[in-house]
Amino acid sequence: MPTHDTGSVRSKLIIMAVSTTFVALLSASIAMLLYDLRTFQQYWVDDLTTQADIMASVTAPALAFNDAKTAQQNLAVLRVRPQILSGAIYTNAGTRFASYAQQSAAELRFPDRPGKPGYRIEQGELVVVHNIVENGEQLGTVYLRSRFGLIDRLISYATILGAVMLAALVIAALVASRLQEGITRPLKAVTNVAREVMQRRDFTLRVPGNNSGEIGVLVAAFNDMLAEIGRRSHALQGANLTLEHEMQVRHRAEQALLVADRRKDEFLATLAHELRNPLAPIRTGLDILRLRSGDAQATQRATDIMERQLRQMVRLVDDLLDVSRINTGKFAIKMGRVELKAVVNDALEVVRSYIELHGHELVIDLPDRPVFLHGDATRLAQILSNLLNNAAKYTNRGGRVTLTARVEDKSLIVAVADNGIGIAPDMLASVFEMFVQVDSTLERTNAGLGVGLSLARRLVELHHGSIEARSSGIGRGSEFTVRLPIVVEPELPNASTPAAFISAETYRILLADDNVDFVNSIGALLSAMGHSVVITHNGPDALTAAARFCPDFAFLDIGLPQMSGYDLARGIRRLSCGRMTMLIAVTGWGQEKDRQLAFEAGFDHHMVKPVRFEQIEEVLSNRNVVKKLRT
Repeated sequence: MPTHDTGSVRSKLIIMAVSTTFVALLSASIAMLLYDLRTFQQYWVDDLTTQADIMASVTAPALAFNDAKTAQQNLAVLRVRPQILSGAIYTNAGTRFASYAQQSAAELRFPDRPGKPGYRIEQGELVVVHNIVENGEQLGTVYLRSRFGLIDRLISYATILGAVMLAALVIAALVASRLQEGITRPLKAVTNVAREVMQRRDFTLRVPGNNSGEIGVLVAAFNDMLAEIGRRSHALQGANLTLEHEMQVRHRAEQALLVADRRKDEFLATLAHELRNPLAPIRTGLDILRLRSGDAQATQRATDIMERQLRQMVRLVDDLLDVSRINTGKFAIKMGRVELKAVVNDALEVVRSYIELHGHELVIDLPDRPVFLHGDATRLAQILSNLLNNAAKYTNRGGRVTLTARVEDKSLIVAVADNGIGIAPDMLASVFEMFVQVDSTLERTNAGLGVGLSLARRLVELHHGSIEARSSGIGRGSEFTVRLPIVVEPELPNASTPAAFISAETYRILLADDNVDFVNSIGALLSAMGHSVVITHNGPDALTAAARFCPDFAFLDIGLPQMSGYDLARGIRRLSCGRMTMLIAVTGWGQEKDRQLAFEAGFDHHMVKPVRFEQIEEVLSNRNVVKKLRT
C-alpha cells in the first residue's frame, strides 16, 4: 500500500481540518478562560463585599458604644469562612478598633490604615475595604483579607479546557480522516492513472467512478483530456510513421536514381562500344570489297563478316526498341498456337553463327513428342535467342552451352545453361533489371548492354510465364529457367490447303522501293530462286504493275515517291486480284503506331529496315498465311 506522507492530499486535508479545529478551540478556550477568570474574580469581590457589609451592620452599634469586645466577637464569626484570612474594624479616625486572624494567617500584619473603600489584590489575596455608616454618619471601616485562588482556578480550568481540546482534536482528526475520502479517493485515482499513463504511454486509461460536484467535473475533464491527448498522440504517431515511410521511400528513390544514373552512364558507354565494334569490321569489309573486288574468296569472306556484324547491330537496335515499346505500353504480341521445335529452330537460326564464332559446344535436348504453346512465335524465339546469346557471350571461348526442355504439370520448362563466368550471389536478384551487367570490366570485350535479360523476362511475363536465374557462384556457370504454359491438345486447321497451291514452288513478286541498290539486289536473289519478279521505284508504277501482274507477294516501301506505301496498299486492295496478294511493308519506321498504320492500310506484314533476306524467305515459306489468303 502506498504510504501517506505529509505531502499527500490526504495528510494535508487532515492537517488542515485539525489545525482549523485547534485554532477554533484555542480561541474559544481563551475566551472562556478569560470570561471565567473575570466571573470568578467578580464573584469573590461581590462575596467578600457582602461579607464586609454584613460585618459593618453588626459591628456599627459596638463601634458607636465603643464596645471593643462585642466588635471582637463579631469578627470572630468569620472563622466559619476559611477563605477569609483576616479582618479588622477601624475607627473613623483610622485606628484599629478590633481584629481577627486565622491561626494560619496569624503572622499577617494589619495595615495602619485601612485605605480607600473598594477592593484590591495584594500578593495574590483579595482585600476589601468597606465603610461603616449608620444614620448617614461614618463610624469606621471594615477591613477583610481573603484567599483569591485565581492561579489555582486558572490552572484547573485550563487543564479542563486542554483535555476537552485534546479530545475534540482527536474527534476532529477521525471525522476529517473519514470525510476526506470523498475528496482524496477520486484525486488518488486521478494520480494513479496519470502515473500509469506516464509510465506506459497508454492514453486509453480512464479514471473510474461517477463523482458529482467539482470533483466529478475534475475527473470528467481529466478523462476528456486523456482522450484528446490519445487522439492527438495517435495522429502524431500516424504522421510520424507516414513521414518515416516517405523518408524511406525518398531515400530508396534517391538510391534508385543514383543507381539508374550510374547504369545510364555505363549503358551509354557500353552502347557506344557495342555500336563501334561491328562498325569497324563493316568498314574493313567495305575496304576489302573496294580494293579486292576481283577476289571472289575475299569478297565472300568480307560479305560474311559484314552480314554478321550487321545482324548484331540490328539485334541491338531491335532489343532497345522492344524495351522502349514495353515501357511505354505500346508493345503488342500476336498470340497463336506455335510448336516448340519451330521456336527453337528460329532462335538457333539467329544465334547459331554467334555461338560457332566463339567456338562453343551447343547441346540441344528437346521432348520427342510435339509441344504446343500459346504465344507469339517471333517473341518466344526472341526469348530463347536472348538467353542463348547471353550464355555464349559470358562463356569463355570453347565453352559449353546447353538448351533443354521438358514438360511438367501442363508447363514447359526450358533451361539454358553454360559453364561460363557465373553470377555472384548478390547479383542474382538484380540480373534481370535494365542495364545491369554481371561483368562490366574492361577485360571483357562483349560486355553487352544489359538489355537482353530484362527484355527476355518481360516477354516471358507477357506470355504468363516466369523466369529465374541460378548460379553456384563466380566461375561456375549459370542457368536460366523459363516456365511457360502449354496447350494440351493442338488445334486442327479450320480449312484444307488446296493441293494446287502446295505444289507451287515459285511466286509472282512485286518489289517497290526507291532505294535502287536494295531493291535490285533483292530482286536478283528472288529471280535466282525462280520467282517472277517485277521491280518498280515509285507508287504509280507499282500500282500499274500490280494491276497487270497480279502478284502473290508485294514488298512495298512506305516512303515511295509520288504515292506513299499506305496509299499504294489501299490501291492494290481495290484491284480485282488485290485480295489474293500478300502485302508486306518494308520501312525504316518501327514504332508501334507505324505498325498499326500499316495494318490499317491493308498490309499483312511489317518489316523494319535493314531487312535480311532470310526474313523474306520466311514470309515466302509461310504457306499457312498464303493458304488463308487463297481460301
